[in-house]
Amino acid sequence: MFEPTPVPVTDGGSDADVDHALGVLTSWAAQVLPAGALREALNRSRRTGRPLRVKLGIDPSGSELTLGHAVVLRKLRQFQDLGHLAVLIVGDFTGMVGDPSGKAAGRGALTREQTQANSRTYFEQLMRILDPDRVEVRRNSEWLAGMTMVDVVREARELTVARLLERDDFANRYAEGRPISLVEFLYPLLQGYDSVAVQADVELGGTDQTYNLLVGRDLQRAHDQPEQVVLTVPLLEGLDGVAKMSKSLGNYVAVTESAAQQFGKLMSLPDRLVGRYALLAAALPGEEVDRLAGAAAEGGPAAGSAKRAMARAVVTLYHGAEAAVAAEHRFDALFREHALPADVAEHPLPAADRVHLPALLTAAGLVASRSEGRRRLQDGAVRLDGAPMCPSRLDVDRAELAGRVLAVGRRRLVRLV
Repeated sequence: MFEPTPVPVTDGGSDADVDHALGVLTSWAAQVLPAGALREALNRSRRTGRPLRVKLGIDPSGSELTLGHAVVLRKLRQFQDLGHLAVLIVGDFTGMVGDPSGKAAGRGALTREQTQANSRTYFEQLMRILDPDRVEVRRNSEWLAGMTMVDVVREARELTVARLLERDDFANRYAEGRPISLVEFLYPLLQGYDSVAVQADVELGGTDQTYNLLVGRDLQRAHDQPEQVVLTVPLLEGLDGVAKMSKSLGNYVAVTESAAQQFGKLMSLPDRLVGRYALLAAALPGEEVDRLAGAAAEGGPAAGSAKRAMARAVVTLYHGAEAAVAAEHRFDALFREHALPADVAEHPLPAADRVHLPALLTAAGLVASRSEGRRRLQDGAVRLDGAPMCPSRLDVDRAELAGRVLAVGRRRLVRLV
């Protein structure tokens, strides 16, 4: 459902074309390093007629794409729509090492068979977002598996321990006396060498990958290659509104889920994240993102309407406008029109800015105890205006609850005032 941006910058073009492309590519980007480098790369591409090689590493540890993964993929699609080439690096070799980025302990290493199995359906999902005609797929075992110890040591000369400890996760663990393995120090080197091997002009990644992406510049410079531009995008919080979207935490929306599943999950999102999802997970213009964020900040019915508009926009992106409308109608039919009688009893909200849901459920008489409230949350039986509450959300902003209907199952429900 992704519509291209028909402004190729590799076919002559003008300064205005470059300005337009720069505006598109830097929209909702977290950082572009170094300053001015992306404009230089776009101008070089315009002069030479050579598309930029835009690198993205693909993690083979999982087999299902989420809206969190899609943030950087949508940015890559923007590069493609502007005439450039997506270079996907399947980390089959680095997957067998384990990626420690942003984690207190290194991710478990995978076998070759696991990386191959995980990537089988992965590419079908990737092409829901990317243009398959502008993709080059490489596996980093092509160049890393054949490296000798001499090769690795030669490349390692470009990194220093002091530079490695600039990374917050390494610095914090070192200060606290927690272990850091040498494998974790080597991982940025391996990822950086990928940029040398494919001669990347630009590399994309989340903000948790900034250091690794900058290492690629160091190694390219050592190999007398032009240094890649580093463009990072924000990490998308999951449905609990706290942790990064993750399947293991259950706070995710999958790209391949049905329109109805996506819509229902998005309706459980905390109000304060409506604007962020409108920006990072939906193809909406900036003024509409601002409008929805402002409405969500009001709380109550205005926030509910904004959340619906955001959910429709996200579902439209993956399933089309007609499916999004049908998903909303189905949601209302299941959880609103047939589930909420006109004479819903009212229950006052506590005065605190943050409300503990198990305590509220107990006080409202919807469950017998706080422990039952927690269990019902885990079971997905607790709903707010018909949308299931995220199981890991035990504390919710008061403004998000005001004026809404809180329900446990089909028969026990109250309107919060």
